[in-house]
Amino acid sequence: MRPLRYSINVTLDGCCDHRAIVADEELHRRAAEAIAGADALLFGRVTYQMMEDAWRGPAETGVLPEWMPAWMAPFARTIHAARKYVVSDTLERVDWNAELIRGADLEATVRRLKRQPGKGLATGGLTLPLALAKLGLIDQYEFVVQPRLVGHGPTLFAGLAETIDLELVDRLEYGSGAVAMRYVPSATGS
Repeated sequence: MRPLRYSINVTLDGCCDHRAIVADEELHRRAAEAIAGADALLFGRVTYQMMEDAWRGPAETGVLPEWMPAWMAPFARTIHAARKYVVSDTLERVDWNAELIRGADLEATVRRLKRQPGKGLATGGLTLPLALAKLGLIDQYEFVVQPRLVGHGPTLFAGLAETIDLELVDRLEYGSGAVAMRYVPSATGS
């Protein structure tokens, strides 16, 4: 069975707004490695559209927008090449190496995807991972904690009805001071 791995950047005060995160070369290199190590990405509509808007053009044309340093190009190529599943009830179609999944089919579809052989599935964002966590479908949680306080922004798992106890299985310190902590659901439960 393929594991479903969730990863997100978060500030010390819990903000998950991507605009509040300092994205450096090491962070992007490791994120590209994680994407390359998955069979497919599982995105909600918002995350899919945000990623497509940022990375598709540079990967297809090789022309980097003014805001994108050259060291981000490998990440753009990696995410561009990745197979994607997009959960949405509002999008009519997706075409960035992607397949559309309707929300009503979420649990059955994700369980079917996990049963297939392979290295694993990766997800990110806020809304879809909340639904996946409520269904008990996430096998690994990675929080890349950024050394900043921003005092605003969306937070993780707002609306989670039941506690999910986690067990730390790995950690990695970045040169920037960020720390990636990887957890699995605790065998003892809540």
